[in-house]
Formats: sequence, structure tokens, C-alpha cells
Amino acid sequence: MENAITVALAKGRLAEKSVELLEKCGVKCKHILEPSRKLVFFDESGEYRFIFVKPSDVPTYVEYGVADIGVVGKDTILEEDRNIYELLDLNMAKCRLCIAGYADHETRRKTSDLKVATKYVNVARKYFEQKGQNVEIIPLHGSIELGPIIKLSDVILDIVESGKTLEENDLTVLEEICKISARLVVNKVSLKTKAETIKPLVKRMSEIIKEG
Repeated sequence: MENAITVALAKGRLAEKSVELLEKCGVKCKHILEPSRKLVFFDESGEYRFIFVKPSDVPTYVEYGVADIGVVGKDTILEEDRNIYELLDLNMAKCRLCIAGYADHETRRKTSDLKVATKYVNVARKYFEQKGQNVEIIPLHGSIELGPIIKLSDVILDIVESGKTLEENDLTVLEEICKISARLVVNKVSLKTKAETIKPLVKRMSEIIKEG
């Protein structure tokens, strides 16, 4: 157990999908999804140790080597910008990172600073800097769609899945920044020191994803 591969997962639907993929790879770990107050779990073999953390903390745990590998959304990777390797697109939890607002709002012609509500502060800053557009970023962590509705912001920058929430609030996608999906990330040192375990697992994951 001392040499176990530590995997950082965020509780919820992404953890469920990750466990499903790991089970297909031969890692017997579905029991870790059972209700429990425990914070650390092992697979049946004891070769893998699992920790459940906040999604935004997955890259941090991996960068500092507390976790060897982790599963996290591309949006979180972009926002956190940690010194880790992104090894594999897991082809799940797909969505889009977008600028959204009212359909008649023209983001490009606004003469004063554009007000952008988002929890992706770093992504927003980089995106608008690259466009050469002045913005005021308003950090929010819940009900981002409220921004334009109550005139706190002109637009929002957020992930969009079905787009139903936007539609029900008379908002629409104005710009698509990038496609988002879950990724497998790895600590740079772990990839060297635990390569005999990590690389075959990544290879098997890749094969299963290609098989669909």
C-alpha cells in the first residue's frame, strides 16, 4: 500500500464515470462510491488509493504529488494552470466553455469595459487579453446566469451543456471559447517513478475510449 497509486477524484457524476472506466480497466473500485464518511479508499488489490476532493483542487493535489493522477474537467485545468501533465482526453462529461448573454447584446462594440460575471476568472482574463478587449471581471460562484438578468454584468463566461438554463432565462451563447471534457492528469515525477503502473493504465484507458 505504500507504493499505491493515489487517484484524486471529485465526488459526483464525474467520479461515477471515472470509476466505471477504471472498472473496465480491471481496477476493482466500484465500492468507493458507496455512502461513507471516509476520505481515503483503496481498490480491492490495494494498488490504488482514492481521495475525493473538490473539482478545483484536483490539479493542486496532482501538482504537489499528494495524488499521482487525477480526473478533472478541461475547464478546471485551464483555470488552475498547474504544473502537471494532461495525458488523456477521457471523452466524457462533454460541454462547452462559452460567453453568453442576451442575443441583442454586441460584446465587440461596447465602448466601455465589458462586465463579465464568471467563476473562471483566469480564463476570462486571458481570453479577453488575447482579443485586446477591456473587461471588468466579476467573480461569482453560483447562479452565474443571474449576472445579465439583474444587470450585474453584460455577459457571463461559463460552461454550457444542453443550454436549457440559458434558454429558460432568455440568454444565448454569443461566443464559444473551447470544447470541454474530462481529462486524465498526472504528476510529472510520478510519471517517471511509477511508470510501470501508470503507463499501462493510461494505455488501457486509451484503448477502451477508442473502442467506444
